Amino acid sequence: MTQHEIAVIAGDGIGPEVVAEGWKVMEAAADVFGFRLRKDVYPFGSEHYLATKEIFPDAAFEEVRQHEAIYLGAIGDPRLPVGMIEFGIIAKMRFELDLYINLRPIKLYHERLCPLKDKTVEDVDMIIVRENTEGAYTGIFGFAHKGTALEVASQSMVYTRQGVERAVRYAFDLARKRPRKTLTLIDKANAVRAHDLWTRVFAEVGEQYPDVSREHAYIDAACMWMVKNPEWFDVAVTPNLLGDIITDLGAMIQGGMGIAASGNLHPGSVSLFEPIHGSAPKHAGKNVASPVAAILAGGMMLDYLGEKQAAASIEQSVADLLRDGRLRGVGTGEHPTNEVGDLVAAELRAMAAKV
Repeated sequence: MTQHEIAVIAGDGIGPEVVAEGWKVMEAAADVFGFRLRKDVYPFGSEHYLATKEIFPDAAFEEVRQHEAIYLGAIGDPRLPVGMIEFGIIAKMRFELDLYINLRPIKLYHERLCPLKDKTVEDVDMIIVRENTEGAYTGIFGFAHKGTALEVASQSMVYTRQGVERAVRYAFDLARKRPRKTLTLIDKANAVRAHDLWTRVFAEVGEQYPDVSREHAYIDAACMWMVKNPEWFDVAVTPNLLGDIITDLGAMIQGGMGIAASGNLHPGSVSLFEPIHGSAPKHAGKNVASPVAAILAGGMMLDYLGEKQAAASIEQSVADLLRDGRLRGVGTGEHPTNEVGDLVAAELRAMAAKV
């Protein structure tokens, strides 16, 4: 029987609660589909730092690197400087593990979840491929005359041909597997001239994918069209900063942060899966946070590990519960956190029993 080795970092706030429910569902899937999951739990996060002054020691990082995948809850705490723990844990994994693809499915499971008028589940089914290690987030920044009236702050956007091409090529490969076979480049090349590299690479690589239709939108127009006509989008590829913004817009279109999952990927190597919501410390310990995003992130992880049937069953279980009203909302407090995990696990087992 196949066994998958997973590093679990539950993190801060509601992270431990949603991770527990996601793991519950994944274990149900493992039981049904005949594989095993073994987890190594790491305590890193804000509470751990406050107690030990330790963020993510190199020895532990090397251990995490040896796993097949990483399952993360949420990181962040208002008691600490903004970005301190995020950069020490999430950014460390993203850059040192070279997780160059941020994969964000944007899929509507029921019309009532969508804030857009008259949009159906058929209208919202896209995937955003966000380049994840370059652009404005490479950490090249500085200040001059800090704290004075003459202060200057600067931050560099850095793109490499290799970094752009591997993201674009991943997106073309993904689009080729989807029924519509359409890939949209989202950039701001008309104002950010460095994005001309994206334009040229997209055109050159696209010649190798004659079966994939190519579209283009500047980021401001893409935000507008995503709200007005989300059905226009199938797969999109975009630089890091722009992807960070537009995927949150997509999350709201699909029903909010409580349903949005993501993967941070280095194809063929250890990769990271997480819900995209924050740690929401004011809700921690109250059993009210939605674990749906964490459950779907677990499904993405199983898909990445080759457990395709289990992953599809997790997504289908969530979709069925939302569509028939047994799961009435996401992040509304209508269902306790642990109840949602129980519902999805039971639905998955019941669905498998009918096959």
